[in-house]
Amino acid sequence: MPIFTAPDGTELAYHARGEGEPLIALPGGPMTSSAYLGDLGGLTAHRTLILLDPRGTGASATPADPATYRCDRQVDDVEALRGHLGLDRTDLLAHSAAGSLALLYAARHPERVRRLALITSTPRALGLTVTDDDRRAAALLRARESWYGEAHPAYEAWLDGADLALSEFGGFFYGRWDDAARTHLAVMDAGINDEACDLFHADGAYDPPATLRALARLTAPVLVLAGELDPALAERTAALLPHAELAVQPGAGHYPWLDDPHWFVHRVNTFLRSAE
Repeated sequence: MPIFTAPDGTELAYHARGEGEPLIALPGGPMTSSAYLGDLGGLTAHRTLILLDPRGTGASATPADPATYRCDRQVDDVEALRGHLGLDRTDLLAHSAAGSLALLYAARHPERVRRLALITSTPRALGLTVTDDDRRAAALLRARESWYGEAHPAYEAWLDGADLALSEFGGFFYGRWDDAARTHLAVMDAGINDEACDLFHADGAYDPPATLRALARLTAPVLVLAGELDPALAERTAALLPHAELAVQPGAGHYPWLDDPHWFVHRVNTFLRSAE
């Protein structure tokens, strides 16, 4: 698999899949290998996905300095990847926690971003976080589903700080809690670097007022895509960004490309093509 070197000397890996113009895809977690992104519901039919394994995950090396796991420190990794690919400007897609990384990249390098797609993003970089009330409101939307009665106490315990396996309440993250979702969650869970996850949002990572001022210079169109069943941050995110459009995928959770691949691919590809 292709390897490039970050400015601090850490060797980072990425996976290239599909056909068409490159689309750099940043996995969330935070600090999870890109394996769980798969082919993003078949987006590989339209784009060459450049799936980055963040430092310390997947096939990427562990950095000498764990402090470089902090979100803002990884902006240089994204810029190094763009340079390695020889792209003057890049289309960028970020899922979940990686939305903060993508926004910090866009704030620091607005001239390098052609289009930005934020997928079920949790943009702490903008001063936005999912609260427990947000999560509980989203959970209530699932109250009539067969698995809810068993999973809900575990979900509440997790919100209260209990260390539980995600599989005990995984249905709250997916539009359909079926065998495909369970398999996907296992892949996701296996790819997380727990040490790096704890450091990603470390003190000093974010300065929302400065980031928002910098993003005022961003001329690239932005897609903020939410799942209907995911805790709501998308509307607030889109309101803070210039040139942003909001899309809410019906019946989708935190991984919308699994819940309705056709809807997801059509909407994202339409956005990517609209600025050509």
